[in-house]
Amino acid sequence: MTARIYRQPKSAGQSGQSQTHTWILEYGQSSPHRPGGLMGWTGSRDTRSQLRLKFGSRDEALGYAQLHAIAYELEEPAPSRARKPKVYADNFASGRVQNWTH
Repeated sequence: MTARIYRQPKSAGQSGQSQTHTWILEYGQSSPHRPGGLMGWTGSRDTRSQLRLKFGSRDEALGYAQLHAIAYELEEPAPSRARKPKVYADNFASGRVQNWTH
């Protein structure tokens, strides 16, 4: 069973960068999911697939995996785009180059 180490991506519903600096170690799926006989809920006998370990840095996550002899795949995060701050007052600047849209 191979673990996956990655940095948590930004939520699609918001533009902030909150909680995107933690690194996560997730175990892979070692046994298939099966529907339960009584309620029909999906379940598995593999409890490790339910674990999500959070670390403050990449090196901590890698060190934990190496210390416990866990095979892992490291996913490097995509480079973040540089954010250009926008000011609402620039819409009404006298030296504005673009046409008015309102």
